[in-house]
Amino acid sequence: MKSVRIGIIGMGNIGKHHAGYLLEGKVARCQLTAVCSTSPDKLADYAAKGVKIFGDAMELIRSKAVDAVIIATPHYQHTTLGIAAFEVGLHLMVEKPISAHKADAEKLIAAHRLNPKLAFGGMFQLRVEPRYEKIRALIRGGDLGEIVRVNWVNTDWFRGEAYYASSAWRATWKGEGGGVLLNQCLHNLDVLQWLLGMPARTRGFCQLGRFHQIEVEDNVTAYLEWANGATGVFVSSTGEAPGANRFEIVGTRGTLVLENGKLMFTRNAADMIEFSRTAKTGFSKPDATTGEVPFTNATVPHATLMQNFVNAILDGEKLIAPGVDGIHSVELANAMVFSSLTKETVELPMSSAAWEAKLNQLIAESKLEKKVMQVQASDFASSFRK
Repeated sequence: MKSVRIGIIGMGNIGKHHAGYLLEGKVARCQLTAVCSTSPDKLADYAAKGVKIFGDAMELIRSKAVDAVIIATPHYQHTTLGIAAFEVGLHLMVEKPISAHKADAEKLIAAHRLNPKLAFGGMFQLRVEPRYEKIRALIRGGDLGEIVRVNWVNTDWFRGEAYYASSAWRATWKGEGGGVLLNQCLHNLDVLQWLLGMPARTRGFCQLGRFHQIEVEDNVTAYLEWANGATGVFVSSTGEAPGANRFEIVGTRGTLVLENGKLMFTRNAADMIEFSRTAKTGFSKPDATTGEVPFTNATVPHATLMQNFVNAILDGEKLIAPGVDGIHSVELANAMVFSSLTKETVELPMSSAAWEAKLNQLIAESKLEKKVMQVQASDFASSFRK
C-alpha cells in the first residue's frame, strides 16, 4: 500500500473539519474516498468532489472503498462501529471519547487485541501542541523534581442553551453518557494523565444541570490524589463566563503555570524538600527565578495527528495517541461523576461494571424531554486549543 484510503463516519462539525483538511491535501500519502451521514443534505458537496457517499455506516465499513475510518459520530456508536471496523480489517481513528463509558472502551480495546496489526488511534490532538510537549519534556527531564500538586481550572467552555438544543443526543445520559467531562474536557483529562500518569483515587463534586436545562453535569470540581501523595484539583464548567484556563503544576524543584497563552517556569535553586531538611533558619526558602518557556501553537494539530496515523499504517511509525490510551480519560470522566453520585471517593482503576450499571439506571430513570431546534452555525474550531 502506497496511499491510505480514508472514510469518515459522521459528518457533523468535527467530521466536516476532518474532511476539510484531508481534501486540502494537508496529510500526505492518503486520500478521502468516502463519507457517511444519516443526513443526506450533508453529503451532496462531497459527492460533487468525487467522494463516495453512504447513508449507512455499516455499508461504508463493508464497502472495500476504504483502508481506514475516522469515527466522528455520537459517543455510543464509537464502540460498535469501531469493533465492526476491526472485524473487517480496517485501521481505526476514533474521535474523543473512544467510548461513552469504560466498559465499552474495554470492549473496543479487546476487539483491537484480536487484530493487533491494525493501527488504532485516538484523536487527542493536544498531544501535538508544543506547550504540552514542553511541559512533558520538563517533567520527564526532572526539571520539576517530584510532582506534589496540580491544579487545572478549565472553565472557558461556555455553552448557551442553543448548543444543547442543537442535537437530540447532546447532554443526555442515553445519547452522550455524560456532560462537560465526557464532551468538552476529554482532551484536558487525556493531557492530565499523559503528563502525570493516572491518579490513584478521585472524589468528584458534580452539579447536574446547574446552568442549563440538561440532565448531565455542567459544573465540576474534582479532587485527585496520586500514588506518590501528589494532590490535584480539576475544575470545569460550561456555564461560567468569561471562564478561565489556568494549569498549574508544582514540583519540588519549581512551578509551571500555563495561562493566557504563556508558559511560565519558576525554578527553585534547590529541591524544596532537601532545602527544608538542611536550612539553618525557619523562615528561609530556596532562591527562585521565573522565566517564560517560549512555544508556538501547532498550525493544524488534527492533521498532524492524522499524518502520524497514516505513517503508522504505511511505515509502522509509533502512534502519538494510541487508541488504547483513550480509556484513561474516559475512566477519569466516569469516575468523577460516579464519585459525585455515590458521594464516595472512587479508587482507580474503577469498576467499569459498577459505572455501567449506574449509567443504565440513569438512562432508565431519565425524565428529560429534549427539545431540538435549528441553530445558527458557529466556529466551533475556536474550542480546539484548550
